Order: sequence, then C-alpha cells, then structure tokens
Amino acid sequence: METQLSKASFGAGCFWGVEAAFRRLAGVKSTQVGYMGGTTKNPTYEDVCTDRTGHAEVVEVTFDPQVISYHDLLEVFWSNHNPTTLNRQGPDVGAQYRSAIFYYSPEQLVEARASREAAQAKFPKPIVTQIVPASEFWRAEEYHQQYLEKRGQTHCHI
Repeated sequence: METQLSKASFGAGCFWGVEAAFRRLAGVKSTQVGYMGGTTKNPTYEDVCTDRTGHAEVVEVTFDPQVISYHDLLEVFWSNHNPTTLNRQGPDVGAQYRSAIFYYSPEQLVEARASREAAQAKFPKPIVTQIVPASEFWRAEEYHQQYLEKRGQTHCHI
C-alpha cells in the first residue's frame, strides 16, 4: 500500500532556520524553501527582499501523515519563531518575514485556527500570524535550499 503524502507551508521569518527545524522531524519526507503569497510571478530573492512583491519567505514541507501529524508540524511552527511580531523576526524586518500558515485543505484551515487559539495562551502579546490559503509556491534559488546544512550549521538564531 502506497503512503499518501501531504504538504504544509509556513512563513516564520528567514526560511533557513525554519527549514532546518522541519527537516529534522521523523515523517518529513522533504522540505524546500521559497516564496508564497505575493503577486509577482517567479520572484527572485532580490525581488522578494524589496518588500514589494507581497511574498513571504516560506518552507514547504512534504510529510507522511501516518508518521507525523499536521498538528505536530504546527507545534514546531509555533515553537520556532515569535508569532507576535508583525512583519519581523529578530533583526529581519519586512512583510517577507511575516508569520503565516498557508493551508491546503479545509481540514488544515480548521486545525491551524484551533492551533493558533491554543498557542495564544503561551504568548503575552496577541499572535499576528496570518492563516491564508496556499497559493503558488515559487522555489527559491538553489543556494538557499538546505542553506544551514551546506554550511555545517544547525540554526541561525541570533
């Protein structure tokens, strides 16, 4: 019997560290970083950095829901960034660094909303995370893929 894989996409600031966090999880079959939620077709990193394309830096996670649940991925999402800062993560500022969950199904939407509500209890400030339908994913340039692994690093938090 063939396993049916699922997708999840998250924006949580700079995509390098976010990708590394998800890549380590059992049940995650692959990750790739890129851009989602904007208006420019086939944007480059330089385009997105202008903060004029509307895209967020995202990690697209392909996972086996028999091994890891969407709920578990959401828990990793909440624990790996600050969802209370609008268009900012640490020193990175701009809408491309926004906190966002891009959902692929009505079930993911329901679960993401419930997860955001549950996560709010852990943060003293209001969560500003967007929960929006997944749109076209534009894969980032190759040098961004598995960026930290290629440099022998495990995280990029300051």
